[in-house]
Amino acid sequence: MSQWKPVCRVEDIPVLGARRIARHDGCAVAVFRNDQDKVFALLDRCPHKGGPLSQGIVFGESVACPLHNWTIGLNDGCAQAPDEGCTQKFSIRIDDGQVCLDLNELNSLALDGNKATA
Repeated sequence: MSQWKPVCRVEDIPVLGARRIARHDGCAVAVFRNDQDKVFALLDRCPHKGGPLSQGIVFGESVACPLHNWTIGLNDGCAQAPDEGCTQKFSIRIDDGQVCLDLNELNSLALDGNKATA
């Protein structure tokens, strides 16, 4: 059974932007909001050179990495061709405007020793 951790409200995420959710272990999670108020969560690291996706430009259901302009799908975390690679996707749930992430995923996925920075 999943446990859900509230991390922010939908309106706390800028439209066409992101909010970083720091974790004790591992890289931060970026929570994105597009212009249709859809919300997505990915590891805040581009699969190319580790760029901070939370600083990228959101368009449609994609984000452009700020380092080398790779386009990453917000639904699956994968780069668009001809680029290759994926970043970790996190499950998300919206409860009455509250954005929640799966606590089990936060505590187990993409914990590679890269500490999150605030």
